[in-house]
Amino acid sequence: MMAEAQLFVSQDEFTCSVCLDTLTDPVTIPCGHNFCLKCITDYWDQSQVRSCPQCRHTFMLRPTLQRNTLLNEVIRKLKKTALSSLPSKNYAGLGDVECDACTGKKFRAVKSCLTCLASYCETHLQPHFQIAAWKGHKLVDPDRNLKEKLCVKHQKSLEMFCRTDKTCICMMCGMTEHNSHEKVELKTEREGKQKQLVATQSEIRKRLEEKEKKLKETRRTVEEMKISVERVMGEHEKIFTEMIHCIEEAHKKLTKKIKEQEKREMEKGKGVMEQLEKEIEELKRREAELKELSETKDHLHFLQTFPSRCVLPAIGDSLSFIVRAELSSMDLLKELSCLKKSLEKISQWDIPIWTPSDFCPLTLDINTAHRDLHLSEGNKKVTHKGTKAKYPDHPDRFDCWSQVLCREGLTGTRCYWEVECSGDLMMIGVAYKGLSRKGRGRECSLGNNNKSWSLLSSHSQYSVWHNNKETEISAPYSPRIGVYLDWSAGSLSFYSVSHTMTLLHRFNTSFTEPLYPGFWLDPDCSVKISHLTPCDH
Repeated sequence: MMAEAQLFVSQDEFTCSVCLDTLTDPVTIPCGHNFCLKCITDYWDQSQVRSCPQCRHTFMLRPTLQRNTLLNEVIRKLKKTALSSLPSKNYAGLGDVECDACTGKKFRAVKSCLTCLASYCETHLQPHFQIAAWKGHKLVDPDRNLKEKLCVKHQKSLEMFCRTDKTCICMMCGMTEHNSHEKVELKTEREGKQKQLVATQSEIRKRLEEKEKKLKETRRTVEEMKISVERVMGEHEKIFTEMIHCIEEAHKKLTKKIKEQEKREMEKGKGVMEQLEKEIEELKRREAELKELSETKDHLHFLQTFPSRCVLPAIGDSLSFIVRAELSSMDLLKELSCLKKSLEKISQWDIPIWTPSDFCPLTLDINTAHRDLHLSEGNKKVTHKGTKAKYPDHPDRFDCWSQVLCREGLTGTRCYWEVECSGDLMMIGVAYKGLSRKGRGRECSLGNNNKSWSLLSSHSQYSVWHNNKETEISAPYSPRIGVYLDWSAGSLSFYSVSHTMTLLHRFNTSFTEPLYPGFWLDPDCSVKISHLTPCDH
């Protein structure tokens, strides 16, 4: 049996190059190319030149068109196979630029022509490579916005950039209204802008890295905060449980002692009363006997009985017994009152929550700085050096104490700032403007008078000072110190700042004037005012 012959063909061999679809009523023109009867007829009806749309061969006379019966039969049979149902990879899909020369179902454009202002598929692009007049056209990657590349006024391609007016122009614009302007090719201007773009990209990348780093740090801080809160809550729960148990035990023991004391006093009182009742009964009996004796008429009986009857009974110690009507509880009440106040203070303890508006941008006032102090970093840092700074004389300058104040006077608001300390001995504080500046007296020193409050950091130990009174503090050391001032509430707090914040001390008073942050430094020490943002806390 003879094997059935099989024909392997490509779908493109049966595609009309005008409509780019499978041939319908195929005809073959003298140059050998095939087209749909309607497509070639319409093409020649619309054109004065009788040429092949595919190879551009020109005919002197319009060829007579006859249906290619054999080709039509082959196509009819092929349509019964899967060939006709296979989608062409060249058809324009969603997002593709369509060929402007295709009719019917359009192929995907492979190039756009800036001269023709049209886009072409692979087939319709061929004349740009075959026809000499079209070879000079400027081809670019497919672009659906070709009209935007035209000058609105002259309908010419935008080929130049006017640096004077910062706009793209065509050659006609360059020779007319932009004639005297600075003009360059688009490529030249692109190169300059490309460098700016790279610099901008670099800056964006830098900022992005900073933000991502900050986000990572913030996430870590939030996680650490959650762990810290769980730890603190556990500690508080344990302490309060123990405290409640201790209070309950103390109440139980105290109640027992009071009851025992009551029992002792009651038993003592009962014994005293019984003794007194016996003594009273005895005295009444004696009194009755003496009355009877005093009334007798028998002198002999009187004289014989008198010695035994006129002897007083022993006084005894019943009158010396003391029964307390009230328990002595003054000391106990005093202790309970102190405990009650401590618990009330704990219940009123607040965790300060600062908003961005609380962060104070402070600047050191050079007119107050002692000449041993050198300011730097935009007057944000002060260092005690061994050389004298050449500051001019000023009435606000400290002449003996190595101190400096900030320019900002804080009043009527809440403020928070942080400083980074370096060295063994320094003071961080606030003062009224009236703090004396001249001389070595206490009236000039931060914390040693009634016009200033300060925290002393001495060899990793802390103490606070006000009006020459020192209060020592036991707390973990950190080179970063936070200061929170609620002027209206009369509250000034110092914090040790690390991965957590530890309250060192809180002054509670009543402020009457603006407060100026200030510092005192020992030699080789420095203090830097930190720049704070909302994400820092």
